[in-house]
Amino acid sequence: MDSAVARERALDAAERLFYGRGVRCVGMDDVRGASGVSLKRLYQLFPTKERLVEAYLERRDERWRGRLAEYVERHGEPERRILAVFDWLERWFGEPDFRGCAWINAYGELGATSPRVAAQVRAHKEALRKYLGTLVADAGLPAALTGRLLLLAEGAMVTAGVTRDTGPARDAREAARVLLRAAR
Repeated sequence: MDSAVARERALDAAERLFYGRGVRCVGMDDVRGASGVSLKRLYQLFPTKERLVEAYLERRDERWRGRLAEYVERHGEPERRILAVFDWLERWFGEPDFRGCAWINAYGELGATSPRVAAQVRAHKEALRKYLGTLVADAGLPAALTGRLLLLAEGAMVTAGVTRDTGPARDAREAARVLLRAAR
Protein backbone atom coordinates (compact mmCIF):
# COMPACT_ATOMS: atom_id res chain seq x y z
CA MET A 1 0.00 0.00 0.00
CA ASP A 2 1.40 3.40 -0.90
CA SER A 3 2.09 6.12 1.67
CA ALA A 4 -0.98 8.22 0.85
CA VAL A 5 -3.33 5.26 1.26
CA ALA A 6 -1.59 4.11 4.44
CA ARG A 7 -1.76 7.64 5.86
CA GLU A 8 -5.50 7.93 5.17
CA ARG A 9 -6.21 4.49 6.64
CA ALA A 10 -4.20 5.33 9.75
CA LEU A 11 -5.94 8.69 10.14
CA ASP A 12 -9.38 7.15 9.61
CA ALA A 13 -8.68 4.59 12.33
CA ALA A 14 -7.11 7.16 14.64
CA GLU A 15 -10.09 9.46 14.27
CA ARG A 16 -12.59 6.72 15.11
CA LEU A 17 -10.55 5.53 18.07
CA PHE A 18 -9.34 8.86 19.49
CA TYR A 19 -12.73 10.53 19.17
CA GLY A 20 -14.64 7.47 20.35
CA ARG A 21 -12.45 6.34 23.25
CA GLY A 22 -10.10 9.21 24.03
CA VAL A 23 -6.51 9.81 23.06
CA ARG A 24 -4.86 8.39 26.17
CA CYS A 25 -6.87 5.15 26.00
CA VAL A 26 -5.69 4.37 22.47
CA GLY A 27 -2.21 3.09 21.71
CA MET A 28 -0.38 2.94 18.42
CA ASP A 29 -1.00 -0.81 18.37
CA ASP A 30 -4.76 -0.13 18.51
CA VAL A 31 -4.42 2.16 15.49
CA ARG A 32 -2.37 -0.50 13.71
CA GLY A 33 -5.03 -3.11 14.33
CA ALA A 34 -7.92 -0.90 13.25
CA SER A 35 -6.16 0.48 10.17
CA GLY A 36 -4.34 -2.58 8.83
CA VAL A 37 -1.20 -0.46 8.54
CA SER A 38 1.86 -2.18 9.98
CA LEU A 39 3.35 -0.69 13.12
CA LYS A 40 6.61 -0.04 11.26
CA ARG A 41 4.78 1.86 8.51
CA LEU A 42 2.67 3.70 11.07
CA TYR A 43 5.80 4.98 12.81
CA GLN A 44 7.32 5.94 9.46
CA LEU A 45 4.26 8.08 8.77
CA PHE A 46 3.86 9.38 12.33
CA PRO A 47 7.10 9.09 14.34
CA THR A 48 5.21 9.66 17.61
CA LYS A 49 1.67 9.30 18.85
CA GLU A 50 1.66 13.07 19.40
CA ARG A 51 2.26 13.57 15.65
CA LEU A 52 -0.62 11.24 14.86
CA VAL A 53 -2.90 13.14 17.24
CA GLU A 54 -1.79 16.41 15.66
CA ALA A 55 -2.53 15.09 12.14
CA TYR A 56 -5.90 13.71 13.25
CA LEU A 57 -6.93 17.07 14.73
CA GLU A 58 -5.72 18.98 11.68
CA ARG A 59 -7.64 16.76 9.25
CA ARG A 60 -10.75 16.76 11.45
CA ASP A 61 -10.57 20.56 11.63
CA GLU A 62 -10.67 20.86 7.84
CA ARG A 63 -13.61 18.49 7.57
CA TRP A 64 -15.51 19.95 10.53
CA ARG A 65 -15.19 23.55 9.41
CA GLY A 66 -16.01 22.54 5.84
CA ARG A 67 -19.24 20.86 6.92
CA LEU A 68 -20.17 23.87 9.04
CA ALA A 69 -19.50 26.37 6.23
CA GLU A 70 -21.35 24.26 3.68
CA TYR A 71 -24.44 24.21 5.88
CA VAL A 72 -24.28 27.89 6.84
CA GLU A 73 -23.77 29.09 3.29
CA ARG A 74 -27.11 27.58 2.24
CA HIS A 75 -28.77 30.43 4.11
CA GLY A 76 -28.92 33.71 2.23
CA GLU A 77 -29.50 36.46 4.75
CA PRO A 78 -26.34 37.36 6.72
CA GLU A 79 -27.99 37.28 10.16
CA ARG A 80 -29.69 34.01 9.29
CA ARG A 81 -26.27 32.52 8.51
CA ILE A 82 -25.13 33.39 12.04
CA LEU A 83 -28.10 31.56 13.53
CA ALA A 84 -27.50 28.66 11.12
CA VAL A 85 -24.24 27.98 12.97
CA PHE A 86 -26.30 26.96 15.98
CA ASP A 87 -28.73 24.95 13.83
CA TRP A 88 -25.74 23.03 12.46
CA LEU A 89 -24.41 22.47 15.97
CA GLU A 90 -27.77 20.97 16.95
CA ARG A 91 -27.58 18.55 14.01
CA TRP A 92 -24.00 17.62 14.92
CA PHE A 93 -24.91 17.09 18.59
CA GLY A 94 -27.63 14.68 17.46
CA GLU A 95 -25.27 12.43 15.50
CA PRO A 96 -25.07 8.93 17.02
CA ASP A 97 -21.29 9.08 17.52
CA PHE A 98 -21.20 12.63 18.95
CA ARG A 99 -18.80 12.73 21.87
CA GLY A 100 -18.27 16.45 22.34
CA CYS A 101 -15.67 18.72 20.83
CA ALA A 102 -12.65 16.71 19.67
CA TRP A 103 -10.35 19.66 20.33
CA ILE A 104 -11.60 20.32 23.85
CA ASN A 105 -11.38 16.59 24.55
CA ALA A 106 -7.80 16.42 23.24
CA TYR A 107 -6.85 19.55 25.13
CA GLY A 108 -8.27 18.12 28.33
CA GLU A 109 -6.20 14.98 27.87
CA LEU A 110 -2.96 16.40 26.46
CA GLY A 111 -3.02 20.20 26.49
CA ALA A 112 -0.83 20.53 29.56
CA THR A 113 1.83 18.14 28.27
CA SER A 114 1.79 18.50 24.49
CA PRO A 115 2.55 21.91 22.99
CA ARG A 116 1.83 20.51 19.51
CA VAL A 117 -1.66 19.36 20.46
CA ALA A 118 -2.33 22.59 22.34
CA ALA A 119 -1.31 24.53 19.22
CA GLN A 120 -3.72 22.50 17.07
CA VAL A 121 -6.55 23.19 19.49
CA ARG A 122 -5.78 26.92 19.57
CA ALA A 123 -5.59 27.02 15.77
CA HIS A 124 -9.01 25.35 15.49
CA LYS A 125 -10.61 27.73 17.98
CA GLU A 126 -9.02 30.75 16.28
CA ALA A 127 -10.29 29.56 12.89
CA LEU A 128 -13.81 29.27 14.32
CA ARG A 129 -13.49 32.76 15.79
CA LYS A 130 -12.40 34.14 12.40
CA TYR A 131 -15.27 32.38 10.65
CA LEU A 132 -17.79 33.82 13.09
CA GLY A 133 -16.12 37.22 12.70
CA THR A 134 -16.65 37.03 8.95
CA LEU A 135 -20.33 36.20 9.45
CA VAL A 136 -20.69 39.10 11.90
CA ALA A 137 -18.95 41.51 9.50
CA ASP A 138 -21.10 40.33 6.57
CA ALA A 139 -24.17 41.12 8.67
CA GLY A 140 -22.84 44.62 9.39
CA LEU A 141 -22.83 43.98 13.13
CA PRO A 142 -20.26 45.13 15.73
CA ALA A 143 -17.08 43.02 15.81
CA ALA A 144 -17.43 42.63 19.60
CA LEU A 145 -20.32 40.26 18.92
CA THR A 146 -17.87 37.66 17.57
CA GLY A 147 -16.42 36.70 20.95
CA ARG A 148 -19.85 36.42 22.50
CA LEU A 149 -21.08 34.14 19.74
CA LEU A 150 -17.94 32.04 20.08
CA LEU A 151 -18.59 31.62 23.79
CA LEU A 152 -22.16 30.55 23.09
CA ALA A 153 -21.00 27.98 20.53
CA GLU A 154 -18.20 26.67 22.74
CA GLY A 155 -20.45 26.47 25.78
CA ALA A 156 -23.04 24.58 23.79
CA MET A 157 -20.40 22.12 22.54
CA VAL A 158 -19.05 21.40 26.00
CA THR A 159 -22.50 21.11 27.58
CA ALA A 160 -23.83 18.86 24.80
CA GLY A 161 -20.73 16.67 25.08
CA VAL A 162 -21.38 16.16 28.78
CA THR A 163 -25.17 15.84 28.67
CA ARG A 164 -25.49 14.02 25.31
CA ASP A 165 -28.38 16.34 24.56
CA THR A 166 -29.02 18.65 21.59
CA GLY A 167 -30.79 21.24 23.76
CA PRO A 168 -27.69 23.36 24.41
CA ALA A 169 -27.57 24.28 20.71
CA ARG A 170 -31.17 25.53 20.85
CA ASP A 171 -30.44 27.51 24.01
CA ALA A 172 -27.31 29.01 22.47
CA ARG A 173 -29.23 29.86 19.29
CA GLU A 174 -31.88 31.69 21.28
CA ALA A 175 -29.18 33.60 23.22
CA ALA A 176 -27.52 34.46 19.88
CA ARG A 177 -30.85 35.74 18.56
CA VAL A 178 -31.12 38.04 21.61
CA LEU A 179 -27.58 39.28 21.04
CA LEU A 180 -28.26 39.97 17.36
CA ARG A 181 -31.41 41.86 18.19
CA ALA A 182 -29.57 43.98 20.78
CA ALA A 183 -26.69 44.65 18.37
CA ARG A 184 -28.99 45.99 15.64
